Amino acid sequence: MPFHRPLPNSESRSKMSSGVDAIVQAEKLLQIALMLPCAVAVGWLIGAWADKHFHQTWIAVAGIVFGAVSGFVYVIRMALTAERRTRNETGIKNGSGKGSDTSLK
Repeated sequence: MPFHRPLPNSESRSKMSSGVDAIVQAEKLLQIALMLPCAVAVGWLIGAWADKHFHQTWIAVAGIVFGAVSGFVYVIRMALTAERRTRNETGIKNGSGKGSDTSLK
């Protein structure tokens, strides 16, 4: 029977993974911060192109508004997903399996 090395200490693994988790969290926050201005810029560029193509003057403003609304929707969805994921991780860590608000019952 071949010899299998034992699993490494879980404490060292958690230290290493916490560093990676911090980098991933920072990337998500940076993505949230850049999403709204990028969505507005793309909406403005497409609206400016449509203004020139259709010989109108209002489409660029509509593109800016559409970009801002779509950026807000995406940012809110990302924030809710991150909050839900954080709540689930907290529920796992405290061992109750019901989240962090077990004192309400």
